[in-house]
Amino acid sequence: MNFETRSIDVPNEAGGQGLWAGNGDSQRNRKRIIAAVVIALAALAVGWAIWGGSSPETATGTEAKASAVPTVTVIVPGRSAVERVITANGTLAARREMPVGVAGEGGQVVRVLVEPGQWVGAGQVLATIDRSVQIQQIEQLAAQIRVAEADARLAQAELDRAQALISRGFISNSDLDRRTASRDAAVARVRVTSAQLAEARARTGRLDIRAPAAGLVLTRGVEPGQIVSPGSGVLFRIARGGEMELLARIGEAELTALSTGVTARVTPVGSDSSFTGQIWQISPVIDPQSRQGTARIALAYSPALRPGGFAEASIVAGQAQAPQLPESSVLTDDQGQYVYVVGNDNKVRRRVVTVGPISQSGVPVLSGLSGQERVVLSAGAFLSDGDEIKPVVRRPAATAAPAPSAAR
Repeated sequence: MNFETRSIDVPNEAGGQGLWAGNGDSQRNRKRIIAAVVIALAALAVGWAIWGGSSPETATGTEAKASAVPTVTVIVPGRSAVERVITANGTLAARREMPVGVAGEGGQVVRVLVEPGQWVGAGQVLATIDRSVQIQQIEQLAAQIRVAEADARLAQAELDRAQALISRGFISNSDLDRRTASRDAAVARVRVTSAQLAEARARTGRLDIRAPAAGLVLTRGVEPGQIVSPGSGVLFRIARGGEMELLARIGEAELTALSTGVTARVTPVGSDSSFTGQIWQISPVIDPQSRQGTARIALAYSPALRPGGFAEASIVAGQAQAPQLPESSVLTDDQGQYVYVVGNDNKVRRRVVTVGPISQSGVPVLSGLSGQERVVLSAGAFLSDGDEIKPVVRRPAATAAPAPSAAR
């Protein structure tokens, strides 16, 4: 065993150890070379990323930023002919309001026969006043007429007999004249008493408070038991024929564009219904403080039109050139109405506008746009002032190019 150990150790120490040592150096050299190449390649990659191009992370960020810019449809509205509509507010009223009071002597009201909102005819009794005293006076005058008629008949009979006797010489001409005068006086008393009776009946008839014309009862200011007189004021108010009107307050400049006969649409506050009317009178005077005048718009009767109520009128006053936008382009907040306009830098900017009434063709923009701007079509609710977008222009429907099938 000792021999085997020695025979192995000696050769390894003398010659075998040098051989293995040579192989280890070669491997270490190869490792050093590979490491140097790897370091050089890494340095080139870093340099290229810094000076010669973008890194994968940078390229990914740029693409993400580009994809974050939204594509938004915009429209260039131009200008087209739109109806010039003047909007005004005002108060509803009866076109011809008739106040009804006491026309006679007055007295205690016995009955009130109508209520507000009822239709009445011309001459219809609205209320009656106690007439017990007047009835007695009428009966007295009627009795006086009967007495006067009896006296007149007696005087006529005496005159007839005197005329028969005068030819025989039994009565003188003077007696005949006295009898003729007596007969005439009796006839005159009949006429006087008849006139007094007619007056009493007329006074009694005026104790009935009557409608001066057919119309709608607006107010009632009297109750049974109330004492009324010519100084009691207005007891009823009647709208003649039920006709109504809107007293529209309009600015001085806009008033010059209106004329009688122009059609208007009136919408009472709180109502979804609109009523067609016509301007029948334009105020010749301008209020020096408010610089406004009144346009009176005649309206037919409707239960929704209540005098004293507030209403809005849209009056068509010719045509004007203005941009028209789809309803989706116009936004509204606490500050008013606005649109988003796209600038040359493709950033949206808020633009305050004034619009007219919505129609089937769109929303006319009365002020705030020239018509050449790029306006966001329908995505304004998702944008903020200053946001960058990728605009895609869409032509207005009126000027859109025909479809290929239509061209063929």
